[in-house]
Amino acid sequence: MQFSLHRFGRNPGAIWAMAAFLIVVPMAQASAHKARAVYLGSVKSVPYAKAGDPAGAAADETALKIRALIVDGQVKDWTTGDSHDVTDRSFVVRRVLKINDALPADKQGHWVWQRGPWLLVDRATGHIAALKLPHYDPGVSQVSWFRDYAAYCGVTASGKSLYAVVAQLAVRKPVLAKKLEAMDAASYANGMCGPVEWQREPLRVTFHPAGKDAASFDIVPGSAALVEDAGDEPETAQPAQPK
Repeated sequence: MQFSLHRFGRNPGAIWAMAAFLIVVPMAQASAHKARAVYLGSVKSVPYAKAGDPAGAAADETALKIRALIVDGQVKDWTTGDSHDVTDRSFVVRRVLKINDALPADKQGHWVWQRGPWLLVDRATGHIAALKLPHYDPGVSQVSWFRDYAAYCGVTASGKSLYAVVAQLAVRKPVLAKKLEAMDAASYANGMCGPVEWQREPLRVTFHPAGKDAASFDIVPGSAALVEDAGDEPETAQPAQPK
């Protein structure tokens, strides 16, 4: 791109404006092409118990392992557990929340950690989005991921029914939502579900509700619905580390 300053005559303001344009445009283009540095930090342990997270902590838990979610050197959030690569540039990881548990009469803050929702992270853009999984309950739903499918035991808004749920990212309605059993206070105390199992061919998911027979469901496979923002240049994805 070439410009002649003669066309601006002796107008210094126009010359300075053009000079600024020639500097800013290349900088903006370079910024648009810059790859984001997205990664999970090292593991550290924080105090954790049912007193701080009644629904999410096991009876014998005393510590929770957490990792920072870092974008371009800045801590954007805190996470817990393993991440799951959905595509070669996007992954999901569970968020962990630091909640102020102080009562109005307390003179000092009292902070506790709680397990929270899942996050979808785009390595290319650094974009982080909280996932709204149907019937998801942080204290009950232990998500098992396969491709862009999330399988877990969910609880209805009334808290009266336990459901087998399979959700697909970017799809509003669940792929599967089948009632497993009625819920009561004893169900929460005894634990609702064991680990959910996936089978590839045929695509099948098996739930293990506590005290009940295993329940298997065939899933009609479909194309991934997750749409990622197109970049100006191809990115080389790196797996989320550490796992």
